[in-house]
Parts: sequence; structure tokens; C-alpha cells
Amino acid sequence: MRADTSGIHLTKEDAAIAKGMIARGDRQHDIAAWFGVNGGRIGEIASGTKFDDVPAQVENLPPKGPYLSGRDVQAARKQLVSAQATLNQLSAEISRMIKELDAG
Repeated sequence: MRADTSGIHLTKEDAAIAKGMIARGDRQHDIAAWFGVNGGRIGEIASGTKFDDVPAQVENLPPKGPYLSGRDVQAARKQLVSAQATLNQLSAEISRMIKELDAG
């Protein structure tokens, strides 16, 4: 059984950025990860099969990869949620202490 498609389609603007990343020396795998597409789509751009008429963007490119994996993003998110909970507790404690000081 075949998986559902992602529904992500590269635009001319995306292709210009991808071409700039290719020219910069980024790996096609990393470029594909940035856009969330199959590496074959970047291969089509690199070979000129798709978006042959689109010039490469040379400025304001995304940072060079490799990028975080989904697993790394999930772990980072979990840590951020934990940090947010800790900050909320500290904020509540500080508010309580201020009220005590104001009360006398």
C-alpha cells in the first residue's frame, strides 16, 4: 500500500532558493529536508528537468544544513514545554512573594 502524498508542491520561488542552495554546495538531501519534499524533487531542479527557466536566488538563502530531524525537533519541543512549565511555576511563586511583601 502506498503512503498518502504530502501535498507539498514547490513553487518557482522555492525552486530559485533550491537552485541557490545547490550552487552554494548544499546537499540535495538537506535541501529536500528544508522544503519537506522527496529528494527526487530537488534532483529534478538540479538536473533542469523542472523549473529550468528559473534563475537561482543568491541572497537570503536558508542556513546551510543539515537540519534537525523530526526526532530532534520532538525532543526539543518536549524540553521547551518543560522549561515553560518551570517558568510558569517561578512566575507564580514570584507573584505570591510580591503579594506577601505588599501585605506587610
